[in-house]
Amino acid sequence: MDNSLHISICSYITKNWISKYKTQRKFAIEHNIDEKTVRRIKSDPKYTMELNTLYKICESRNISLSEFFQLIKQ
Repeated sequence: MDNSLHISICSYITKNWISKYKTQRKFAIEHNIDEKTVRRIKSDPKYTMELNTLYKICESRNISLSEFFQLIKQ
């Protein structure tokens, strides 16, 4: 995947979803991912999210991967 796509994915998740939570830990628990992963999504510009991680986040939010990619296109 193009690095700019990874940046767009992490940026969207950080701005629209993680930022709405009081703690990173709460986001991690509710989305079935590690808290370390949340920190990396938020602050590591070189982070390459695994498809499985993105799937878990989307599944927890009741959206499909295709719906997610439509969101980041907007």
